[in-house]
Amino acid sequence: MSVVDDRRQQMFPTLDAAQLETAKRFASGPAQTFAADEPVYAIGELGAPAWLILAGAIDVVRRDGLSHEAPITTHGPGQLTGEVSQLSGRPSIAAGRAGAEGCTALPFDAAHLRALMVGSADVGEVVMRALILRRVGLIEEGGAGSILIGVPGSADIVRIQGFLTRSGYPNLVLDASADEEGRALVERTGVLPGELPLMVCPNGTILKCPSDAEVATCLGMIPDLDPATVYDVAIVGAGPAGLAAAVYAASEGLSVLVVDERAMGGQAGASARIENYLGFPAGISGQALAGRAFNQALKFGAEMVIPLETLRLECAADPAGPDPLTLELSGDRRVRSRTVIIASGARYRRPDIPDLAMFEGQGISYWASPIEAKLCAGEEVALVGGGNSAGQAVVFLAARVSHLHLIVRRPIVETMSRYLVDRIAALANVTLHVGVEIIGLEGYAAHGLSAARFRNRADGSISRCAMRHLFLFIGADPNAGWLHGCVATDDKGFVVTGGNGLPLETSVSSVFAIGDVRAGSTKRVAAAVGEGAAVVAQIHTKLAERSKGEPDGRALRAYGNDPGRHAQRPRV
Repeated sequence: MSVVDDRRQQMFPTLDAAQLETAKRFASGPAQTFAADEPVYAIGELGAPAWLILAGAIDVVRRDGLSHEAPITTHGPGQLTGEVSQLSGRPSIAAGRAGAEGCTALPFDAAHLRALMVGSADVGEVVMRALILRRVGLIEEGGAGSILIGVPGSADIVRIQGFLTRSGYPNLVLDASADEEGRALVERTGVLPGELPLMVCPNGTILKCPSDAEVATCLGMIPDLDPATVYDVAIVGAGPAGLAAAVYAASEGLSVLVVDERAMGGQAGASARIENYLGFPAGISGQALAGRAFNQALKFGAEMVIPLETLRLECAADPAGPDPLTLELSGDRRVRSRTVIIASGARYRRPDIPDLAMFEGQGISYWASPIEAKLCAGEEVALVGGGNSAGQAVVFLAARVSHLHLIVRRPIVETMSRYLVDRIAALANVTLHVGVEIIGLEGYAAHGLSAARFRNRADGSISRCAMRHLFLFIGADPNAGWLHGCVATDDKGFVVTGGNGLPLETSVSSVFAIGDVRAGSTKRVAAAVGEGAAVVAQIHTKLAERSKGEPDGRALRAYGNDPGRHAQRPRV
């Protein structure tokens, strides 16, 4: 059963009289009246507000393929339009027009919508749940967001679809040769095979084989950054540690910027099911956990910039002085902040074997999402790795493939949680190969992976296994190259902390490190979240110290005493 059928009342709630009066106080402007069938907001409209309907109705529609629309719902009095795009002012995924009798409604721009959810716990809970469930419903429907046209399963289709899915955006793939709509668009635009895939953005813009950054720009995911703005906290990395820090810092009134070069969730975001995280006895996918944290950070006003790569941290000549720290980002962007949190996590480790890069996205994967599982359904596959992430991927994939070969160097009881060891042992279609390593790949760039070669470390014997899909979960290295020459690291590249009296502060004053990138950290989601919460208290301490040297009291916002910032909040 789809979420639309199962949780429709929660997706489209009607506020009662008391809730309605509370919500009215947070509106961003006076009520507006629209004539029958008059457009209220359009698909792709940037900054489209949510509308609280006082009289009449608003009919909401989504895109259905390239040239059609499909109804989502009709909102009546006491109901609020919008989904999570309205929290951040990003382009709208749906469109609304006044009903047959017109409508009267109150607007809520992104700032006022967030203020409503923070200012009223009762109404905020109802609205937040509805916005999230509506996005889930749009993802289930598929055609509501971006349309990808190309060869299903090709490297670029998988890359773009993976980025959109991990970012929580609905998308639909049309076969450029078999789907009538997709083929017609390719022929009409005269696109060459090398320019595929095409992406049709919600606003109708067509991109040719776009990069992840171009996709994000088209979707309004990368806001304009004012170089004159000085944030309280700049967080590099949107994994569990970075998102936790964003939630706690933003909820305490600090101005927060989060930057990530890929997608929200980090490595944990690619986990099929996390079962040992406190409070989720039935387990939760990494993507679902990251999505909830991401929306929670947005709710409290954190600014998200994904995907943008952080190129360098400029270390000030006097890092303990009043001048803010500066981060250099890709696209010739720079941001300034009083404190910086390094939560950049780790990069997937790649084995030193020939032609590996040629098969990435064409048979080689470093995570196991539903996209990869669909591509290898019913096939024989192999997975290399013995950690918990590998174990979670094995359990997820085994239910979808004909047979899975698990390749490890040492017994998994030494490297994997017991519940995963027991579960893998009970899987009839999983064969465990201990003391084996991968040494080579076979195939062609045009057709992808066809086989892999393995070596037994004990006797040196070599075996070959025909397969089209190989998953590599062999660990990760610290993602700290952008800190070279600035922040102290250990001999393995992990960031050293605790040198300035604060446990999570680095060798540079006002720069902190948390999560997997920190030397000595416990590589677990719960530990990363804990450090993300703990670092905020230490940031308060540092901001209080800095405020002593700032006669204008700029850093007093650490305690919520900055009158300028509060003057910008909606008055309620």
